[in-house]
Amino acid sequence: MAYVAARGGEAAIQAAEALALRHLAEVSADQIAWVEAHLSLLVDRVMGEASLYAPRLAALALVQSGGELEGAVLLLRAYRSTQPRIQAAQPVTDASMTSLRRVSAAFKDIPGGQHLGATLDYSHRMLRLDLLDQGRSALPAVSVAQTPAPAHAESVSLWLRREGLLPQLPDLAGEVVFDVTREPLTFPAPRAARLQSLARAETGGVLALGYANMVGYSGVHPTVGEVRLAQAEVTLRHPVSGELFSAGRVRVSRGEIVAPTPEGASASGGAQGSLSLGCCAALGWNETKLIAGGVLDLAMDQPQAHPALQEEFVLNHTESVEASGFCLHFKLPHYVTFASELDRVRAERTRNAQPDIAAFEPPEVSV
Repeated sequence: MAYVAARGGEAAIQAAEALALRHLAEVSADQIAWVEAHLSLLVDRVMGEASLYAPRLAALALVQSGGELEGAVLLLRAYRSTQPRIQAAQPVTDASMTSLRRVSAAFKDIPGGQHLGATLDYSHRMLRLDLLDQGRSALPAVSVAQTPAPAHAESVSLWLRREGLLPQLPDLAGEVVFDVTREPLTFPAPRAARLQSLARAETGGVLALGYANMVGYSGVHPTVGEVRLAQAEVTLRHPVSGELFSAGRVRVSRGEIVAPTPEGASASGGAQGSLSLGCCAALGWNETKLIAGGVLDLAMDQPQAHPALQEEFVLNHTESVEASGFCLHFKLPHYVTFASELDRVRAERTRNAQPDIAAFEPPEVSV
Protein backbone atom coordinates (compact mmCIF):
# COMPACT_ATOMS: atom_id res chain seq x y z
CA MET A 1 0.00 0.00 0.00
CA ALA A 2 1.37 3.41 -0.92
CA TYR A 3 2.10 5.79 1.93
CA VAL A 4 0.18 8.88 0.86
CA ALA A 5 0.07 12.38 2.31
CA ALA A 6 -3.53 13.62 2.19
CA ARG A 7 -4.68 17.23 1.99
CA GLY A 8 -8.10 18.80 2.13
CA GLY A 9 -8.62 20.27 5.59
CA GLU A 10 -11.98 21.23 7.05
CA ALA A 11 -13.87 21.02 3.75
CA ALA A 12 -12.79 17.40 3.26
CA ILE A 13 -13.79 16.53 6.83
CA GLN A 14 -17.25 18.05 6.38
CA ALA A 15 -17.73 16.26 3.06
CA ALA A 16 -16.70 12.94 4.63
CA GLU A 17 -19.17 13.44 7.47
CA ALA A 18 -21.98 14.30 5.04
CA LEU A 19 -21.20 11.18 3.00
CA ALA A 20 -21.27 9.01 6.13
CA LEU A 21 -24.66 10.43 7.13
CA ARG A 22 -26.01 9.64 3.67
CA HIS A 23 -24.93 6.01 4.13
CA LEU A 24 -26.96 5.88 7.37
CA ALA A 25 -30.07 6.86 5.39
CA GLU A 26 -32.93 8.99 6.63
CA VAL A 27 -33.84 8.47 10.28
CA SER A 28 -37.14 9.25 11.99
CA ALA A 29 -38.35 9.22 15.58
CA ASP A 30 -40.51 6.19 14.71
CA GLN A 31 -37.42 4.25 13.60
CA ILE A 32 -35.63 5.09 16.85
CA ALA A 33 -38.68 3.88 18.77
CA TRP A 34 -38.59 0.66 16.69
CA VAL A 35 -34.95 0.06 17.68
CA GLU A 36 -35.83 0.62 21.34
CA ALA A 37 -38.72 -1.86 21.17
CA HIS A 38 -37.24 -4.60 18.95
CA LEU A 39 -33.54 -4.50 19.83
CA SER A 40 -34.04 -4.16 23.56
CA LEU A 41 -31.10 -6.40 24.55
CA LEU A 42 -28.77 -4.36 22.37
CA VAL A 43 -30.17 -1.16 23.89
CA ASP A 44 -29.59 -2.67 27.34
CA ARG A 45 -25.96 -3.39 26.49
CA VAL A 46 -25.37 0.21 25.43
CA MET A 47 -27.03 1.55 28.57
CA GLY A 48 -25.02 -0.78 30.79
CA GLU A 49 -21.67 0.10 29.25
CA ALA A 50 -22.53 3.81 29.29
CA SER A 51 -23.80 3.74 32.91
CA LEU A 52 -26.94 5.64 31.95
CA TYR A 53 -30.44 4.19 32.04
CA ALA A 54 -32.17 5.94 29.13
CA PRO A 55 -33.62 3.45 26.60
CA ARG A 56 -34.75 6.04 24.05
CA LEU A 57 -31.39 7.84 24.12
CA ALA A 58 -29.53 4.54 23.85
CA ALA A 59 -31.60 3.67 20.77
CA LEU A 60 -30.82 7.11 19.32
CA ALA A 61 -27.10 6.56 19.98
CA LEU A 62 -27.23 3.21 18.16
CA VAL A 63 -28.92 4.74 15.14
CA GLN A 64 -26.67 7.79 15.11
CA SER A 65 -23.52 5.63 15.26
CA GLY A 66 -24.74 3.31 12.51
CA GLY A 67 -24.92 0.40 14.94
CA GLU A 68 -21.30 0.65 16.11
CA LEU A 69 -21.51 -0.32 19.78
CA GLU A 70 -18.41 1.51 20.97
CA GLY A 71 -19.55 4.65 19.18
CA ALA A 72 -23.02 4.43 20.73
CA VAL A 73 -21.54 3.97 24.21
CA LEU A 74 -19.26 6.98 23.69
CA LEU A 75 -22.20 9.15 22.59
CA LEU A 76 -24.26 8.15 25.62
CA ARG A 77 -21.35 8.61 28.06
CA ALA A 78 -20.67 12.05 26.62
CA TYR A 79 -24.33 13.00 27.11
CA ARG A 80 -24.26 11.58 30.63
CA SER A 81 -21.31 13.78 31.56
CA THR A 82 -23.39 16.91 30.83
CA GLN A 83 -26.26 16.00 33.16
CA PRO A 84 -26.55 17.22 36.77
CA ARG A 85 -26.47 14.73 39.63
CA ILE A 86 -29.29 15.58 41.99
CA GLN A 87 -28.87 12.84 44.59
CA ALA A 88 -28.04 9.18 45.06
CA ALA A 89 -30.85 6.62 45.06
CA GLN A 90 -31.33 4.17 47.90
CA PRO A 91 -29.52 0.81 47.57
CA VAL A 92 -31.37 -1.79 45.50
CA THR A 93 -32.17 -4.89 47.55
CA ASP A 94 -33.88 -8.20 46.84
CA ALA A 95 -37.03 -6.75 48.36
CA SER A 96 -37.00 -3.81 45.93
CA MET A 97 -36.58 -5.97 42.81
CA THR A 98 -39.44 -7.60 40.95
CA SER A 99 -37.84 -10.75 39.54
CA LEU A 100 -38.86 -11.70 36.00
CA ARG A 101 -36.30 -14.46 35.43
CA ARG A 102 -34.29 -16.32 38.05
CA VAL A 103 -32.36 -19.54 37.51
CA SER A 104 -29.65 -21.44 39.35
CA ALA A 105 -27.26 -24.11 38.09
CA ALA A 106 -26.11 -24.90 41.64
CA PHE A 107 -29.37 -26.17 43.13
CA LYS A 108 -32.52 -27.67 41.70
CA ASP A 109 -34.62 -26.15 44.48
CA ILE A 110 -33.75 -22.60 45.54
CA PRO A 111 -35.60 -20.25 47.89
CA GLY A 112 -38.54 -18.96 45.87
CA GLY A 113 -38.06 -21.55 43.12
CA GLN A 114 -36.57 -21.50 39.65
CA HIS A 115 -38.29 -19.18 37.19
CA LEU A 116 -37.38 -19.40 33.48
CA GLY A 117 -39.14 -16.18 32.54
CA ALA A 118 -38.59 -15.10 28.92
CA THR A 119 -35.63 -16.86 27.34
CA LEU A 120 -34.49 -18.50 24.11
CA ASP A 121 -31.94 -20.69 25.92
CA TYR A 122 -33.80 -23.87 25.03
CA SER A 123 -34.82 -22.93 21.49
CA HIS A 124 -33.36 -24.30 18.26
CA ARG A 125 -30.71 -22.01 16.78
CA MET A 126 -32.24 -21.82 13.32
CA LEU A 127 -32.95 -18.83 11.10
CA ARG A 128 -36.68 -18.24 10.63
CA LEU A 129 -36.47 -17.90 6.84
CA ASP A 130 -40.24 -18.02 6.64
CA LEU A 131 -40.35 -14.55 8.15
CA LEU A 132 -38.78 -13.14 4.98
CA ASP A 133 -41.92 -14.12 3.04
CA GLN A 134 -44.44 -12.89 5.58
CA GLY A 135 -45.66 -9.42 6.26
CA ARG A 136 -45.74 -10.04 10.00
CA SER A 137 -44.79 -12.91 12.30
CA ALA A 138 -47.51 -14.49 14.41
CA LEU A 139 -46.74 -14.43 18.13
CA PRO A 140 -46.95 -17.86 19.80
CA ALA A 141 -49.53 -18.49 22.49
CA VAL A 142 -48.20 -18.37 26.06
CA SER A 143 -49.38 -20.81 28.71
CA VAL A 144 -50.12 -19.15 32.05
CA ALA A 145 -50.94 -22.37 33.87
CA GLN A 146 -47.65 -22.43 35.78
CA THR A 147 -47.38 -20.77 39.17
CA PRO A 148 -45.18 -17.67 38.98
CA ALA A 149 -42.17 -17.39 41.24
CA PRO A 150 -42.31 -14.93 44.16
CA ALA A 151 -41.55 -11.45 42.88
CA HIS A 152 -39.16 -10.55 45.69
CA ALA A 153 -37.28 -13.80 46.32
CA GLU A 154 -34.05 -13.56 48.32
CA SER A 155 -30.77 -14.42 46.62
CA VAL A 156 -29.11 -17.83 46.78
CA SER A 157 -26.03 -16.23 48.36
CA LEU A 158 -28.06 -15.14 51.44
CA TRP A 159 -29.19 -18.74 51.94
CA LEU A 160 -25.57 -19.93 51.62
CA ARG A 161 -24.45 -17.36 54.21
CA ARG A 162 -27.06 -18.60 56.67
CA GLU A 163 -25.73 -22.13 56.12
CA GLY A 164 -22.20 -20.90 56.91
CA LEU A 165 -20.92 -21.76 53.43
CA LEU A 166 -20.15 -18.13 52.56
CA PRO A 167 -18.57 -15.52 54.84
CA GLN A 168 -20.88 -12.88 56.28
CA LEU A 169 -21.14 -9.52 54.55
CA PRO A 170 -19.13 -6.66 56.11
CA ASP A 171 -20.98 -3.72 57.65
CA LEU A 172 -20.73 -0.92 55.07
CA ALA A 173 -23.02 1.56 56.86
CA GLY A 174 -21.75 5.11 56.38
CA GLU A 175 -19.01 4.08 53.94
CA VAL A 176 -18.45 6.44 51.01
CA VAL A 177 -18.80 4.44 47.80
CA PHE A 178 -16.00 4.81 45.24
CA ASP A 179 -17.25 6.31 41.95
CA VAL A 180 -15.30 5.22 38.86
CA THR A 181 -16.88 8.01 36.78
CA ARG A 182 -15.37 10.68 39.04
CA GLU A 183 -12.25 9.17 40.61
CA PRO A 184 -9.16 7.70 38.94
CA LEU A 185 -8.86 3.95 39.24
CA THR A 186 -5.92 2.73 41.33
CA PHE A 187 -4.79 -0.79 42.17
CA PRO A 188 -5.53 -2.76 44.17
CA ALA A 189 -8.98 -1.35 43.45
CA PRO A 190 -11.69 -0.99 46.09
CA ARG A 191 -14.33 -3.68 45.64
CA ALA A 192 -16.94 -1.08 44.67
CA ALA A 193 -14.62 0.15 41.91
CA ARG A 194 -14.09 -3.38 40.62
CA LEU A 195 -17.79 -4.15 40.44
CA GLN A 196 -18.58 -0.80 38.81
CA SER A 197 -15.84 -1.35 36.25
CA LEU A 198 -17.19 -4.81 35.40
CA ALA A 199 -20.70 -3.37 35.08
CA ARG A 200 -19.42 -0.76 32.56
CA ALA A 201 -16.95 -3.06 30.82
CA GLU A 202 -17.23 -4.05 27.17
CA THR A 203 -19.20 -7.29 27.07
CA GLY A 204 -16.99 -8.92 24.43
CA GLY A 205 -13.84 -8.20 26.43
CA VAL A 206 -15.38 -9.57 29.62
CA LEU A 207 -16.47 -12.68 27.74
CA ALA A 208 -13.04 -13.21 26.18
CA LEU A 209 -11.18 -13.02 29.49
CA GLY A 210 -13.89 -14.92 31.36
CA TYR A 211 -13.71 -17.69 28.76
CA ALA A 212 -9.91 -17.78 29.14
CA ASN A 213 -10.52 -18.59 32.79
CA MET A 214 -13.15 -21.21 32.02
CA VAL A 215 -10.91 -23.18 29.65
CA GLY A 216 -8.01 -23.51 32.04
CA TYR A 217 -5.97 -20.32 32.55
CA SER A 218 -6.96 -19.96 36.20
CA GLY A 219 -7.90 -22.05 39.22
CA VAL A 220 -11.63 -21.23 39.31
CA HIS A 221 -14.18 -23.92 38.51
CA PRO A 222 -17.34 -21.81 38.49
CA THR A 223 -20.94 -22.73 39.18
CA VAL A 224 -23.77 -20.29 38.56
CA GLY A 225 -25.41 -19.79 41.93
CA GLU A 226 -28.01 -17.46 40.48
CA VAL A 227 -28.81 -15.35 37.44
CA ARG A 228 -31.59 -12.86 37.92
CA LEU A 229 -33.31 -10.43 35.57
CA ALA A 230 -35.57 -7.95 37.30
CA GLN A 231 -37.24 -4.58 37.46
CA ALA A 232 -35.69 -2.56 40.27
CA GLU A 233 -37.44 0.22 42.13
CA VAL A 234 -35.52 3.54 42.06
CA THR A 235 -36.16 5.05 45.48
CA LEU A 236 -35.22 8.64 46.27
CA ARG A 237 -35.54 10.82 49.35
CA HIS A 238 -37.74 13.88 48.92
CA PRO A 239 -35.58 17.02 49.32
CA VAL A 240 -38.24 18.85 51.35
CA SER A 241 -40.18 16.26 53.34
CA GLY A 242 -37.34 13.76 53.65
CA GLU A 243 -39.71 10.89 52.85
CA LEU A 244 -38.76 8.09 50.48
CA PHE A 245 -40.64 7.84 47.19
CA SER A 246 -40.40 5.79 43.99
CA ALA A 247 -39.10 7.55 40.89
CA GLY A 248 -39.85 4.55 38.65
CA ARG A 249 -38.32 1.24 37.70
CA VAL A 250 -35.29 0.20 35.66
CA ARG A 251 -34.27 -3.12 34.11
CA VAL A 252 -31.35 -4.67 35.98
CA SER A 253 -29.56 -8.01 35.97
CA ARG A 254 -27.36 -9.71 38.55
CA GLY A 255 -25.27 -12.85 38.58
CA GLU A 256 -23.65 -14.77 41.43
CA ILE A 257 -20.92 -17.32 40.76
CA VAL A 258 -19.73 -19.71 43.47
CA ALA A 259 -16.65 -21.92 43.69
CA PRO A 260 -14.64 -23.69 46.41
CA THR A 261 -12.21 -21.33 48.12
CA PRO A 262 -8.62 -22.18 47.11
CA GLU A 263 -5.71 -21.78 49.47
CA GLY A 264 -4.58 -18.18 49.75
CA ALA A 265 -7.67 -16.61 48.14
CA SER A 266 -8.67 -13.12 49.28
CA ALA A 267 -11.59 -10.71 49.33
CA SER A 268 -14.61 -12.57 48.01
CA GLY A 269 -14.10 -15.84 49.85
CA GLY A 270 -13.48 -17.19 53.30
CA ALA A 271 -11.28 -19.92 54.69
CA GLN A 272 -10.69 -23.20 52.96
CA GLY A 273 -13.62 -25.52 53.40
CA SER A 274 -16.05 -22.78 52.42
CA LEU A 275 -17.17 -21.17 49.17
CA SER A 276 -16.12 -17.98 47.43
CA LEU A 277 -18.58 -15.68 45.68
CA GLY A 278 -18.07 -13.77 42.44
CA CYS A 279 -20.59 -11.10 41.49
CA CYS A 280 -21.50 -9.03 38.48
CA ALA A 281 -24.48 -6.75 37.94
CA ALA A 282 -25.49 -4.42 35.14
CA LEU A 283 -28.12 -2.00 33.99
CA GLY A 284 -30.37 -3.81 31.52
CA TRP A 285 -30.42 -7.53 30.85
CA ASN A 286 -27.08 -9.04 29.85
CA GLU A 287 -26.62 -12.64 31.02
CA THR A 288 -23.34 -13.15 29.16
CA LYS A 289 -21.71 -10.34 31.11
CA LEU A 290 -23.20 -11.59 34.40
CA ILE A 291 -21.61 -15.02 34.13
CA ALA A 292 -18.28 -14.01 32.57
CA GLY A 293 -17.96 -11.00 34.89
CA GLY A 294 -18.74 -13.08 37.99
CA VAL A 295 -16.10 -15.61 36.95
CA LEU A 296 -13.56 -12.81 36.51
CA ASP A 297 -14.47 -11.38 39.92
CA LEU A 298 -13.52 -14.74 41.39
CA ALA A 299 -10.43 -15.18 39.23
CA MET A 300 -9.01 -11.79 40.19
CA ASP A 301 -8.91 -12.92 43.84
CA GLN A 302 -6.81 -16.00 43.11
CA PRO A 303 -3.34 -15.89 44.70
CA GLN A 304 -1.60 -16.90 41.46
CA ALA A 305 -4.00 -15.87 38.73
CA HIS A 306 -2.88 -15.95 35.11
CA PRO A 307 -1.47 -12.50 34.19
CA ALA A 308 -4.35 -11.87 31.78
CA LEU A 309 -6.84 -12.45 34.61
CA GLN A 310 -5.28 -10.16 37.20
CA GLU A 311 -7.30 -7.18 38.38
CA GLU A 312 -5.27 -4.39 36.79
CA PHE A 313 -5.13 -6.17 33.42
CA VAL A 314 -8.84 -7.06 33.39
CA LEU A 315 -10.23 -3.69 34.44
CA ASN A 316 -7.92 -1.65 32.21
CA HIS A 317 -8.39 -3.76 29.11
CA THR A 318 -12.17 -4.14 29.16
CA GLU A 319 -12.84 -0.38 29.21
CA SER A 320 -14.60 -0.09 25.85
CA VAL A 321 -14.41 3.65 25.13
CA GLU A 322 -10.75 3.98 26.06
CA ALA A 323 -9.77 0.77 24.23
CA SER A 324 -11.67 1.52 21.03
CA GLY A 325 -10.53 5.14 21.05
CA PHE A 326 -6.89 4.14 21.35
CA CYS A 327 -7.29 1.56 18.59
CA LEU A 328 -9.04 3.91 16.17
CA HIS A 329 -6.70 6.84 16.78
CA PHE A 330 -4.12 5.02 14.67
CA LYS A 331 -6.20 6.04 11.64
CA LEU A 332 -5.20 9.65 12.25
CA PRO A 333 -2.06 11.12 10.62
CA HIS A 334 1.18 9.72 12.02
CA TYR A 335 3.40 11.16 9.30
CA VAL A 336 6.09 12.59 11.59
CA THR A 337 6.43 9.52 13.80
CA PHE A 338 6.56 7.19 10.80
CA ALA A 339 9.19 9.38 9.12
CA SER A 340 11.32 9.14 12.26
CA GLU A 341 10.92 5.36 12.21
CA LEU A 342 12.17 5.28 8.60
CA ASP A 343 15.17 7.38 9.65
CA ARG A 344 15.99 4.89 12.38
CA VAL A 345 15.69 1.97 9.93
CA ARG A 346 18.02 3.69 7.47
CA ALA A 347 20.54 4.47 10.23
CA GLU A 348 20.49 0.85 11.38
CA ARG A 349 21.09 -0.42 7.86
CA THR A 350 23.99 2.00 7.50
CA ARG A 351 25.55 0.76 10.74
CA ASN A 352 25.22 -2.79 9.46
CA ALA A 353 26.88 -1.83 6.15
CA GLN A 354 23.81 -2.75 4.14
CA PRO A 355 22.64 -0.94 1.02
CA ASP A 356 20.54 2.07 1.95
CA ILE A 357 16.83 2.15 1.21
CA ALA A 358 16.15 4.33 -1.77
CA ALA A 359 14.82 7.76 -0.92
CA PHE A 360 11.08 7.43 -0.60
CA GLU A 361 9.00 10.44 -1.59
CA PRO A 362 5.28 9.70 -1.29
CA PRO A 363 3.03 11.39 -3.82
CA GLU A 364 0.74 14.13 -2.66
CA VAL A 365 -2.93 13.87 -3.41
CA SER A 366 -5.95 16.00 -2.62
CA VAL A 367 -9.07 14.50 -1.06
